[in-house]
Amino acid sequence: MIPLTVVGTPGERRVTLFASACAAHGLPEPRVVPWTQILKNQEKSRNVRFEPGTLVRIESPGEDAETDALLRGPGEPSRVGGGAAWHAAFMAGIERVRQAVEDTPGARLLAEPGEIAVMFDKRRCHARLSAAGVPVPPALTGPVGGYAELRERMAGAGWNRVFVKPAHGSSASGVVALQVAPGRIRAVTSAELTGGALYNSLRVRAYDDERDVAAIVELLAPDGLHVERWFPKATLGDRAIDLRVVTVEGTPTHAVVRASRTPMTNLHLGGERGDLGAVRARLGADGWARLLDVCARAAACFPGSLATGVDVMVGTGWRDVVVAEVNAFGDLLPRLTGLPGTPAEGLDTYRAQVAAIARRHVPVGAGAGA
Repeated sequence: MIPLTVVGTPGERRVTLFASACAAHGLPEPRVVPWTQILKNQEKSRNVRFEPGTLVRIESPGEDAETDALLRGPGEPSRVGGGAAWHAAFMAGIERVRQAVEDTPGARLLAEPGEIAVMFDKRRCHARLSAAGVPVPPALTGPVGGYAELRERMAGAGWNRVFVKPAHGSSASGVVALQVAPGRIRAVTSAELTGGALYNSLRVRAYDDERDVAAIVELLAPDGLHVERWFPKATLGDRAIDLRVVTVEGTPTHAVVRASRTPMTNLHLGGERGDLGAVRARLGADGWARLLDVCARAAACFPGSLATGVDVMVGTGWRDVVVAEVNAFGDLLPRLTGLPGTPAEGLDTYRAQVAAIARRHVPVGAGAGA
């Protein structure tokens, strides 16, 4: 039986769901190597050891406070910012994992480290998708140094509505939906500005004072910004919608509609799971096929990744489809089973990935009890 190893945070939900999926498929329980062990080890793969022949899954570091401090430095875990330091430390940790796998006979990674690096940089991800012909919202090119430059470049592009995103953020942390008009400004975000600093909040709020908006952008800018023209999204009832589509081995296998009264549809920020059947009906068979094709094309930009989470937006006319971003760890969608007619039908996102791992790596007849 081929051994499995997960580099992750012990006890974190993603890790336990993957382990449960392995058990359901008759595979051995994965060994868990904590991210803290990887990140504390600053000399390549020293003290990082894998079992010969193991398959190594790189998992999200999750929301562990100690891991966060090792990635961003000491501080309040709920703070917004430090994304550049986080990205550099995380990629260095992944490189140590890659080196340890390379030094272990027969060991293999289940994801391509370089692709994870790109997916965790919104600027590079957007550029890769655009170069491949995947539809994406227009974005400002080059660095945006602060609020004054942001406003100047918005005016130059003729844009009065944009999404300002930290280059290395996730879970909508620090994302600002910004609208400007003569004498008026409105910024919607889950970041709370207090005491001259930004903190993540589960409540989406609006800022209408330009001094506050400028302060928010100035706090975000040092880590790098990705600025996209606002894409008006389709609505169901009184809620704007987008979709998270999970792909496994490049095939769209799971889809969830995210619906919200705010520009942020993330489920942890008050978004709700919408009616997928209603979305498919509005799109029609051709429109739904086009949406899945766009997601498959986005996933094809990351061929070394077992799974991706594609955030896809449908325009107000229910015709245009664009990709907002692609997530390396976008598969945490509990109780969501696969789309009919796909290899994941009846399986959740983790069981679908384990089934793909077994098809690719586990010899026939080496299942449970072998």
